[in-house]
Amino acid sequence: MTAFALHLLRHGAPETPGLLMGRTDGAPTSAGIAACAARAEGLGIERLIASDLRRSRAAGEVIGEASGVPLVVDPRWRELDFGEWDGQPASAVDPDAFVRFRDDPDVNPPPGGESWAALVARVSAAIRDLAPAPTLIVTHGGAMRAALHALCGFDQRQLWAFDLPYAARLSLRVWPGERSGAQIAGLYA
Repeated sequence: MTAFALHLLRHGAPETPGLLMGRTDGAPTSAGIAACAARAEGLGIERLIASDLRRSRAAGEVIGEASGVPLVVDPRWRELDFGEWDGQPASAVDPDAFVRFRDDPDVNPPPGGESWAALVARVSAAIRDLAPAPTLIVTHGGAMRAALHALCGFDQRQLWAFDLPYAARLSLRVWPGERSGAQIAGLYA
């Protein structure tokens, strides 16, 4: 099957930066939305998807209006649920627990939160459901890393080597199918 362009765009800066924002539905700044819209210009997309959290959805709505491509909201593209840590600054979390989480988020997920494997499973399911057409997904840093794991096989340690600041776009060429794979076409931060 023919490869298609898949662009993963991290949401813009939230009004309250520096928090572990998984399911926390923080509002984006207007500058963050504008940065996402600028990063999406000229991509020639046919499909537009966003996480249901407003920091992603708001940018998706603006991009949809500008491009004329209807926005589809898909909660599978949400950030990792940080459980009891959600909405807290990392400095408020027990440092040893946070290091254990960063070292192995499957064995040491946030208390009451989501495991890495669960995040990868839902993002992988969302990827399998994509139509093979140029697509932009406005999502979150964790979901972008989960997509890289699913499509390119990077392990957890390698994924932390990717700097994905707010409004960063990761462009991939995806070969769909039962054993889909991808090639990184660019990272724009």
